[in-house]
Amino acid sequence: MTERSPEGSDTLATYVFAVCRGVDPEAFTGLPGVGGEEMRALPLGTLTAVVQSVDAADFTDQAWQSRLSDQRELERYARAHHEVVSATAACCPTVPLPLATLYLDDERARQGLTDEAERFHTVLRRIAHHAEWGVKVYAPEEAADDTVATAPLAATPSERTRPSPGAGLAYLDRKRGIQRRREQHRDEALRIAETVDTEVRGLATAFRRLRPQALQLTGQRHVQVLNATYLVADHRADDLALLTRTLRERTGVRIDLSGPWVPYSFVGEV
Repeated sequence: MTERSPEGSDTLATYVFAVCRGVDPEAFTGLPGVGGEEMRALPLGTLTAVVQSVDAADFTDQAWQSRLSDQRELERYARAHHEVVSATAACCPTVPLPLATLYLDDERARQGLTDEAERFHTVLRRIAHHAEWGVKVYAPEEAADDTVATAPLAATPSERTRPSPGAGLAYLDRKRGIQRRREQHRDEALRIAETVDTEVRGLATAFRRLRPQALQLTGQRHVQVLNATYLVADHRADDLALLTRTLRERTGVRIDLSGPWVPYSFVGEV
């Protein structure tokens, strides 16, 4: 969908943020976008694209590759893009387009997007009056006696030369016990994660299971055992919040609920 401008071009290109239906242009008036001229609506028959004219030279392959290696600059563009998409989605059903979706001009954008009109209509029917919600479940911390004593107790000098009878067998039994309790702890956490996922799916229109995030990414002490996202009708939002609270109380585990978000995860599957 993205057309790159010629290297070194000094002309304008058309940057597309989203395709929507029934948008009020006031929704994005005054937003800076990704830097360029004012935001505007580009009619596509019964649909509308939210676009901005930008300096084509800022979006050549070389410029964008350089930007990809600058985390701060990339984040600035991502936030600007998301701000426009969110403002549009707040007033009408909206299909967000990927960051840096670019066409050579309005006419090329209109042609390219119109060719996908049927897909956009299908997605809009699916996500209208829905939002995306994230649910993360964390395993409870293991009991203290499960995390210590993984090595034999320090022996006195006399014990080093004369092990007590049965000491080695006792040590192995203790190790096996710790391992067994850890496996039971992990299995119980996974069982709770499946229960949470099943019950939340019961009130969702669609869902996606994502790979649980590693401790280094979450910055949490507890292991994440469920990382999922759900497409939920707006009128079920209170039901979701209530269900999450009930599941926390019933299971005793930490369950994080986040949202509502623009349903980015559910627009590319159609």
